[in-house]
This record gives sequence, C-alpha cells and structure tokens, in this order.
Amino acid sequence: MAGKIQPEQLMRVERPVRYTGNEYGQVIKDADAVKVRVALAFPDVYEVGMSYLGYKILYHLLNKEDDIWAERTYAPWPDMEKEMRQLGAPLVALESKSPLASFDLLGFTLQYELSYTNIINMLDLGGVTLLAKDRGLAEPIVIGGGPCVFNPEPLADFFDVFLIGEGEDLLVEAARVVGNWKAAGKPGGRHGVLLELAKLDGLYVPAFYEVSYGADGRFEAIAPKQETARLPITKRVVADLNAVDYPTAPIVPFGEIVHDRMMLEVFRGCTRGCRFCHAGVITRPVRERKPELLKELARKLADSTGYNEISLFSLSTADYSCLAPLITDLIDEYKNDRISVSLPSLRLDSFSIDLAKQVQAVRKSGLTFAPEAGTQRMRNVINKGVTEKNLDDAVEAAFKAGWSQVKLYFMIGLPTETDEDIHGIADMAYRVVDKYREVMGRRGAKVTVSVSSFVPKPHTPFQWMPQNSMEEIARKQAILRQRLRSRDVTLQYHDATTSRLEGVFARGDRRLGAVLLAAWEAGAKFDGWSEYFDYDRWARVFAEQGVDMDFYAGRERGQAEPFAWEHLDTGVSRAFLWHEYEKAQRGELTADCRHGDCTGCGVCPKLGVKVIDWSEKHAADQAKNVPVQG
Repeated sequence: MAGKIQPEQLMRVERPVRYTGNEYGQVIKDADAVKVRVALAFPDVYEVGMSYLGYKILYHLLNKEDDIWAERTYAPWPDMEKEMRQLGAPLVALESKSPLASFDLLGFTLQYELSYTNIINMLDLGGVTLLAKDRGLAEPIVIGGGPCVFNPEPLADFFDVFLIGEGEDLLVEAARVVGNWKAAGKPGGRHGVLLELAKLDGLYVPAFYEVSYGADGRFEAIAPKQETARLPITKRVVADLNAVDYPTAPIVPFGEIVHDRMMLEVFRGCTRGCRFCHAGVITRPVRERKPELLKELARKLADSTGYNEISLFSLSTADYSCLAPLITDLIDEYKNDRISVSLPSLRLDSFSIDLAKQVQAVRKSGLTFAPEAGTQRMRNVINKGVTEKNLDDAVEAAFKAGWSQVKLYFMIGLPTETDEDIHGIADMAYRVVDKYREVMGRRGAKVTVSVSSFVPKPHTPFQWMPQNSMEEIARKQAILRQRLRSRDVTLQYHDATTSRLEGVFARGDRRLGAVLLAAWEAGAKFDGWSEYFDYDRWARVFAEQGVDMDFYAGRERGQAEPFAWEHLDTGVSRAFLWHEYEKAQRGELTADCRHGDCTGCGVCPKLGVKVIDWSEKHAADQAKNVPVQG
C-alpha cells in the first residue's frame, strides 16, 4: 500500500474525527531521536478504544520514557476501510501517520473474543505479515495483552508475544528489550529478540511451546521447545497502585466517545468470588488507592480535561472501603463547578440511598443493580450473595427518595439453571413494580430487565461447564418475553449466536487459528457489532475447516481434563476453582476474604502481593495511635 488518505476521502466517511488525530494532549516526539517506537492498537473503533483506561495508562507510562514513543491506532470502520483499500493507503498511527509496519512494537489489547478478526484485519491493513512465523526482520514485534490473554491460544499463530497480567512495568521492560536489540543490530534476528523477551517475568512466546492433542481431539499438553521457556508463565501484578504514575493529562478527543468523562481507578481486583466472573479471578488480589491520592488525581484531571463528570472506576466500585467519604469530599469540592460523580452498577447488598442521592445531586438518572439471577438458589450457585430483602430494601429506599427508573442485570444459561430460575427473573421485575406502587400509592415505575447469556470462561469455577445451546437460550428468552408483558417493564437481551461464538473462542486452542484466518478471508470483521456479525458465515467456515463448535462450547469437561490455558498462571489454584465448582453444585456460599478468613485461592502467597484495604489499615493505625498517612 502506498497511497495516503486525503481530505476528500474523509469527507465521504462517517465520523472523520476518528482518523484525524491532533487531539489535545497527544504526544509528539522526534522519531529519529527515540530508541523504540510503539503502536498501541485497539481492535475496535476510535470512540470505543479512546474510552479504554488501560491504554491511557500505558500511553502515559511509555511516553514518560525519553527514548520511547508510543502512538495510537484503531480499527477503521468499514466505510473508511473501503476508501483505504481503493486508494492503497495503509493503516497508520494517529500521531505520526506512520504505517503500522514501520513500528518496532505493535501492541494489541485482547478485550473481547469477537474482536479477533479485527486484529487480523488491522495487521493486513497496516502492512504487517499475518502469521508470526512468516514475519521479516524489519517488521514489528506483535504483542498482545488484556483480559483475553489468559487464553490467547486461538490467536497464537498471529502474535509473537503475549503479556500476561498487568502491563504498567512489563510493557516498558519489553519495549526496552526491543529497543536494545534494535540498537545492537538485531542480533539473532527475530528469534534472538524473542529469546530475550521470554526472560521477562510474565511474557509468553507461543512459538517456544509445542502443543499435543489426544486421539479424541482433546488438548493433552503444552511443552517448552526452548530451554529458557518457562512453564508456567505467572501473571505480573502491580503490588501497590499508589506507586503507579497515573495519567492526569489524558488525550481529550474532538468528538464524543463512549466514556466521555474523567476516569478514576479507585482499586483493582475483586474478591467477591462470583463463580462466573473471569475478571474477578485474573485481577486478584484487591489493591486500593489511597483516598487522598484519588482526590489529588481528580483535581489534576479536572484541570487538564475540562470534563464535567468523574467516573469512579473498578470491577466493584461500591466495595471501595473509603467510598462514602471520598464521594462526599469530591462532591463538596466540585459542586460549584457542576462536576458530577458517577458509579457503575451497584450491588444490592452494598447499596446506600444516601450515597446515591449524593452521586446524583448534579445529574439525576436511573439506578442500575445487578442481581444476576432470579432466585436465591441460583444466586447461591453463582456465589452472588445478595437476597430478595436486599432488593426490597434498596428499591424501597430509592423510590422514597424520588427515583422511578431501575435497571436490573441478569444472566441466563447459568449452570444448574431451571425454568423456575428464569421465571424468577420476571418475578423480581414485577416485585420492583409492585414495590413502587406500595411506596408511592400509584403506578409509574420504569423497570428495564437486561439479560445476557452466560459464557463459561477459563480460570473460573465454571470452566468445566458446558454452555447452553443457542436453541436452549432462545427458549429461555421466549419464556421471559411471554412473562414480561407490561408497560412498566422493558426487556432487553443479547443475541445467542454471538454468545455461542464467544464461548467457542473463550475456551479454544491453537487449532482455532486456521478458523479465524478463514473467517477473516470470508469477510468477517466487527463481529461484536450486530450489523456486521454473520453467524451463518461463521458456521460455514467452521464446517469447511472441519471444526465442531460444540466441542469447545457445548461439552462438559472432566475433573482431571487438562486445559489449553493452564500454562498461564493467574495465581489462583486449579484445586481452589474445582472446590468452588463443587460448592456451586451444592449451592454453598464462599465469603469475601477481604472481610473474613482466607478462602485459600492461593493468589496472595503465590504472587507475594497482599490485599490492600485502606479503611481497615486506617482503623488499625488509629488503634495503635499511628498517624494516618494520606
């Protein structure tokens, strides 16, 4: 590709601001003065990628280094891709407009299984050879990170390296290795730099491992082919988030993005132990930021961005130990500037109406709760640990305080689920409607029921479980449509076909690489977008490749069956996950280890990182008459 996008091409595409760059806060350096150039690639459109906090952090940390220049690139929307291919224009980074093939390191985030074809498409548009084994010496080292990297095997053919765990330190280290190799004249070729990268804790080079399968097609083992290749590869973690240089002057886009607000990561990790939750396992242990640090970061963000909303971000923000005083302080400080504070969905058992009233003092909207399941039995199975009384108390308090709109998140297709559990979702929705009438003496509640389909994920207690068939999910959705026929209740649900494909790739192995490539060659891209997802095309490709989707998504695993992802160590033991699986079968709960006894998952001793809970630390310090450190 040799062309260059011109203004007339931009005039013909939707949202040309996606491709212009030059935003406030972007970093420009002299390409000839830096040692290594990194392109951070997000396999979705600009407004989605620009909302991703992880890249804001990595962009900031990489560009702090004088000899590293990090830039950004995103998946072009199909209208722009058409213009690019007709013109012969490569996919470029926004800052320098350099083609992706010209970078030293090309880093993709693996956020969602249905973005995998976009990764292949971006490599092709960027002029990068698709298969790692065929890349030349002048091409970038392609590295992947993010949540899906804890089973990257379906993508192993396309990546040189995977970053396992948290990248604040590791990506900078990897960039330095590549920069030093380049400065030394690239000794040993690509194999030489991969050998050096494999020495870093948390880096996985798939070409250095050989996979074997049994006669029945099941994965059997993965073994190192290089003496220096580690087994297992243990995830990297940041022991103390307070020591990380958080980005306080991020790029401010010209156009609207999905999360167009200041983002404050209050803590990382979750020990609630929901048995379906992949993120809760891979991000353990919990590490909180100090409230005084968060307030300082908020001040700097407000000054540098001009946003009028602060989003307190984490897996379970309501569990931040200093949340109430932090919100009070932030609202008091910014109320005259009309800057609001927002929270994601709330847990029913940690809901505070006073907190909600404070948060929505500037801008009032509906409340969102996530019961996840419709019956107490089912909530015990998934270890959700909330009760119907929690729901009654929360919505009653909300209605008395003036709210009338409530959104409830549920999943269907969960292990051991029966039709009674599906009916329980409808019963819970009507329970909220009735509570409004009881409290207010009239109709008027607006309840939205949002239902997703359960996908078994690796490294969770449900990794052994089969996924419901698409026909079964459709039947359960039909039950809900039949039950939720009320002007007071709106039902939303996801397409079962996308969940099925997600389930295949979530627990897939290297044999799916050929399927991915064939699907992309058949036109698959933006599979996470309903207008471009074509399940029939995927089904045809799987059939042509001789691969059975049900083998990956619909099959129950045996207790001792090896998994294609277990060479990547989250710190949580397989024995603990199986124990949780057995407790799920019995409907037994496991307590949150933050406020009780250790549950024995193994992550703290394995990683040498402890849970950090600032309210408990402050209380302990005060009991010892130790001055509290801000």
